[in-house]
Amino acid sequence: MSSRKGDRRERELVNLLDDAGFAVMRAPASGSATERDLPDVLAGDGEDFYAVEAKSSSGDRIYLSGEEVESLVYFARNFGAKPRIGVRFDQEDWFFFHPADLYTTDGGNYRVKKETALSDGTDFDELVGRSERRRLSEFAGEDEED
Repeated sequence: MSSRKGDRRERELVNLLDDAGFAVMRAPASGSATERDLPDVLAGDGEDFYAVEAKSSSGDRIYLSGEEVESLVYFARNFGAKPRIGVRFDQEDWFFFHPADLYTTDGGNYRVKKETALSDGTDFDELVGRSERRRLSEFAGEDEED
């Protein structure tokens, strides 16, 4: 992902969180611009506080280094926020994962596949408390007359 595209996606996420009633800020000094462990986005609504590492891709996989995820968890723990990995694939919405729910590669890095994000990720509305996501498997056994 190009830096400009990544910046645009981070600003998009900030605007979505702001529209959902969160106090939110983007930490443009995150990543390689500073030695400090900073997430890309911080957001809170008085009840829930999130530290988000945001990633986007035009492909079908997103990779994160072990160091990126460790830094996010470290910051979130010290700040009192919930760590989340926010992923956005082209033509799709944002999906969120707790770092412990990510696939760990043999090299100690992390991966999110597009199909995993769509099937198992927390969607934006669920993250901000506007809905409770139901998995397809949860509909099994329900009467079709409902």
